[in-house]
Amino acid sequence: MRLQRWMVAIGLALGLLPLQAQARCDLALVLALDISASIDSREYTLQKDGMALALANPEVIQAIEDRGGIWLYGFEWSGTYQIYETLPWVFVDSPDTIIGAAERMRAMPRPVSNYPTALGYALGEAVIALNRAPEDCYRKIIDVAGDGINNAGFPPQSAYAAADMSGITVNALVIEGELPSPIPYFEAQVLHGPAAFVEVAQSYQDYQEAMTRKLLREISPASFVMLEPRLQPDYPRSLRR
Repeated sequence: MRLQRWMVAIGLALGLLPLQAQARCDLALVLALDISASIDSREYTLQKDGMALALANPEVIQAIEDRGGIWLYGFEWSGTYQIYETLPWVFVDSPDTIIGAAERMRAMPRPVSNYPTALGYALGEAVIALNRAPEDCYRKIIDVAGDGINNAGFPPQSAYAAADMSGITVNALVIEGELPSPIPYFEAQVLHGPAAFVEVAQSYQDYQEAMTRKLLREISPASFVMLEPRLQPDYPRSLRR
């Protein structure tokens, strides 16, 4: 993949290839992790470790390699202005690059712990990040994780209304434990795009397994994210173990 991109770039620079010949990346994926006050230090560690271990899962690595690599970006979010980049855009296409990206996100210390849940602001930031991706990929997915509903700033739907959401899918990983369950809120207010879905972790201890399932569904060649509605399988939007 890297050699192909290099050869295409040279061809374009010399005027030997039409613009249409440039290889288009398959997926740009934004990982957005909730670090609001509802998440204690133990849960934060389980979330960070779970994310890194899910990315390093051999099946996930194989799925990424099968796609020829993907663009990956990560940030943590909390209040209206508490947005912290954990991974700048990086193209991952091998075990070394994937694990390196996972460890970089994992090594970032928690920046804040006492701010509310500004989910709308986080999703707005994710859209901005996608618009700044190094390539215009065929699929664009925001993968947002959280354990509660928006309680600060504008709601998710306002973020979507203010942005160009064409071609963007928003999926969610919801960690259960709060009452009432936040799942209906995420299904009604957060999901966006064809075949968007909620993956459910029963607790933070289940986070790694839930994130692994979610990444495989998003990255896998069998993904139906881009299918037209009439062709989508009749799967439930929330997937429970």
